[in-house]
Formats: sequence, structure tokens, C-alpha cells
Amino acid sequence: MMNPKVAFFGNTKYSVIDARTLHERFGLVLVVTKPDKPSGRKRVLTPNPVKTFAIANKIPVIEADKLDRTATEEILRYAPADAKALAGRQNDMGGLDFIVVADYGVILPKTVLEIPKIAPLNVHHSLLPKYRGTSPAPAAILAGDKKTGVTVIKMNEGIDTGDILAQEEYEMDGTETADSLLTKLNQLGSQLVCKVIETYEKITPKPQDESKATLTERMSKQDGLIDLENPPDPKTLDRMIRAYFPWPTVWGKMKGKREKDSIIKLLPNQMIQPEGKKPMSVKELLNGYPQAKPLIEKLIY
Repeated sequence: MMNPKVAFFGNTKYSVIDARTLHERFGLVLVVTKPDKPSGRKRVLTPNPVKTFAIANKIPVIEADKLDRTATEEILRYAPADAKALAGRQNDMGGLDFIVVADYGVILPKTVLEIPKIAPLNVHHSLLPKYRGTSPAPAAILAGDKKTGVTVIKMNEGIDTGDILAQEEYEMDGTETADSLLTKLNQLGSQLVCKVIETYEKITPKPQDESKATLTERMSKQDGLIDLENPPDPKTLDRMIRAYFPWPTVWGKMKGKREKDSIIKLLPNQMIQPEGKKPMSVKELLNGYPQAKPLIEKLIY
């Protein structure tokens, strides 16, 4: 397709991978992302990586953590007043042809899904219908899957239930963290969604097999909590450490000085981070906390 007009919805550093590829290929006409959030000890309002990318590339930005009537009307400024009426006019200079969503974290209502003249697309980090929902990459690591992948769907009002337009598999080697896996899947997904846009008219959408669908839940800080005295078995613990990195991490409470509980985090590559300290090796930890040796021996296999 020649010169499609594409709007991008996303927030994270992983989203930027998709946004950059789409902008280099087509030139994004709009970015929709969440508002600035307080960050650091001084709680300074800070833009997310997608907003930073958009500003650096002079792409118009709409900030919205919910797509209510006000936000929808703002988006419509970049689309025809009646998207359906213009659906067959591919040479029309106004409006949006595609919306692409990657790690936006907000459900798009029907009013927004109907804005693009051609299709709203989602880049999802699993081989749908397996692992719908918010945490597909960590779920694949926790399950010890040998294979995962990325799917581009035509969005509908359900949670990752739209028709499949393209998929690409990725072989896992058992060392992936959520961070490294999401980076790789967004690299694959960014190229795949561009291909979908370029060949959209030739693609036959494929409905998902509902009998094979699974759903992941949004992660919480408590997901990473373990009993340091009675940790999971080595295989489970390794998967947890990799699946929950960089957030929420695997963590537990250890008796510190003056009998006050101290938090320690277990990180990939056998690194450990005591509360208020930088990540360190087991040797470095034991140099500073020799009393922790019996506990650490249970955690490092």
C-alpha cells in the first residue's frame, strides 16, 4: 500500500521499537500514549519512552490513560468525520488508514476501533490464541515453553480476540528474561506489522480457535514474592527470576540488622540486590553479609 497514514498507540521502551520501525517505513502521523508520571525520589513528572520518541521526531502526541469522549474527539482530528463513508476511497488525503497498538495497556472502545479507514492492528507477544492478556512473555518463560512468537491481529472489542493477520515463531533457548524476550518479539513484530500494512489487501484474516485460548493476568509486585527459607525448586526459581525481570523481580524478606526485615532481590545471572544497594554477586554479598550464607546457599544452586 502506498503512503498509508498510520497512528501508533503505546507507552513502553518496547513500544518504541515498533514506533521507530513504523515511522521509518511510513512516517507516523500521530502517537497516542499515557500522560507523564512522577519518577524518582523527587517525583518529577517524566514522559514515557514513546512520548520522548514522538517529540524527538516531531510527531503529534495525544496523552490519554483512558479513551473517553474527549480523547476520541482529539484522535478524530486526524481522521475523517465519518470514517465508514470514506472506507473505499484509498486516495483520500484525510484521515487515518491504520491504528497500530503495541504495549498501550488501555482497551480501545468501539468508537476508536472504527476510526481507521482500513483497520486497527495490534502487535501481540504470543502465538495467539495462547497467552492472551497483559503478560504473554513472562507466561511463556514461566511455563518453560520452547517456542513463542508474535501475532498481528485485526482488533475487535475483545481482549486479544481479533482475527489473525500474520504470525512469526521464535525459538526460545532457556536463557531469556522478560526484558530480552520482549525486545526480540517487538523487533520481529515491528517488521511483521509493516508487512501486514503493505500487503493488507492480499491477506485473508483467520479467526482464532477459541478452544485453544488461554488468558494471562496483569502482574503484581506480590507475584515475585518467595519465602527465602523455603524457596521454589531450582527450575521454577530460575524461570521466575527470568520471567519477572526487570519487574516485579523475585524478592523476599531477610532478617537484617536490629532484627528489622530487609528486602533482597534475586536477579538473572546469579546476581543479588539487597535493599538500598546496587546489584552484586554472591561473593560480594557474603563479604558484606556473612550471616546470610546459610540462606543464600538455599537460593543459589
